[in-house]
Amino acid sequence: MFDKILIANRGEIALRVIRACREMGIASVAVHSTADADAMHVRMADESICIGPPSGSQSYLSVPAIISACEITGAQAIHPGYGFLSENAAFVQIVEDHQLTFIGPSAEHIRIMGDKITAKETMKKLGVPCVPGSDGGVPDLDTARTVAEQIGYPVIIKATAGGGGRGMKLAKTAAELENAFRTARSESKAAFGNDEVYIEKYLTTPRHIEIQVFGDGKGRAVHLGERDCSLQRRHQKVLEEAPGPSITPEQRARIGKVCADAVAKIGYSGAGTIEFLYENDEFYFIEMNTRLQVEHPVTEAVFGVDLVREQIRVAAGLPMEFNQNTLRLNGHAIEVRINAEKLPNFSPSPGRITQYHSPGGLGVRMDSAIYDGYRIPPYYDSLIGKLIVHGRDRPEALARLSRALGELIVDGVDTTVPLFNALLREEAVQTGGYNIHWLEHWLETNLG
Repeated sequence: MFDKILIANRGEIALRVIRACREMGIASVAVHSTADADAMHVRMADESICIGPPSGSQSYLSVPAIISACEITGAQAIHPGYGFLSENAAFVQIVEDHQLTFIGPSAEHIRIMGDKITAKETMKKLGVPCVPGSDGGVPDLDTARTVAEQIGYPVIIKATAGGGGRGMKLAKTAAELENAFRTARSESKAAFGNDEVYIEKYLTTPRHIEIQVFGDGKGRAVHLGERDCSLQRRHQKVLEEAPGPSITPEQRARIGKVCADAVAKIGYSGAGTIEFLYENDEFYFIEMNTRLQVEHPVTEAVFGVDLVREQIRVAAGLPMEFNQNTLRLNGHAIEVRINAEKLPNFSPSPGRITQYHSPGGLGVRMDSAIYDGYRIPPYYDSLIGKLIVHGRDRPEALARLSRALGELIVDGVDTTVPLFNALLREEAVQTGGYNIHWLEHWLETNLG
């Protein structure tokens, strides 16, 4: 087992890893920018080291600074959290070249799944159902027209190297295709330095269902059920829950086995999430995230496992502490992402927190790195906390979420808490009868 782990991240996810390290008796090293000198993850870690100025590109994304921090502190392994360098194959290779351990999958698996076309081709070969679409990148408009006619409108054009909804455009008809195609390529080039795009059939009322998988890197893997992440704004998840309200135990077992078998065949190591669009009882693969997800706590709640602990154990060469037969789904969990944003435009709301009170009680978990007097810097993502609740069933989890939101106090900045209070009053949310387009329509009607 490792003696010391460096966490190449910040905020609540850095705290999450530090807590797992402490329970395992492993020393932790926090890295931070000058803007994060008084951040909670810096205070909580056993050691801390400044790696650069506020800009993420000069600190949390600086590979030389992070490797140097390992050498200075004697850390043997790096946990990337999510975001930043967590899915950077080149970074993983550099980590390994310096005889350090990356707590996550191999550079090869990150590279394969990081390219949307290669990922889709790989999953098809592994027996994972995929959305109908182009066999690879679409080089020009004529090819785009041919593909779109073959699979039928509406179609969605996506950046091969995309993520977070960037480089993604919808064409409902042939007349809209040219503009959508050119815009998607232009956005992709600007955001990712790569203008290659591909085309998929656009499903009209799908849900976003993702399967949590975990592999030991030696050909053994399990699934830990699904999460429903269909409440989204601009392709960004807002609320996640497990299990999915629309998924039956039979469907869970079937698609879960498909996913576990797929990652086992390629010798995948650590945590991963295989994401699907789900419509008319069919699953369609869209991408695989080769890291810990923001919403991993809902899976931990319903299965009673510590995914970060397992990541560390597997990276150290130890066997997984669970297998498919020992995993039992228990109850229902919901997570809401608390962002420092001003409604109705969701504009960032950095500033000093004048008062903070975390909700508590049975079945309530608050993952956050804020505190009274903390100043939220303007340089990073606006996520300031994740409120997770667990109940015996979905109605109890919803009631618990409503109660916990009422207890949460974050003064001094605007947050998205009012959004969740309003959503919990909606019948579609109460019954689970929503799809990935529902929230956008609701926002236009209620906050537009």
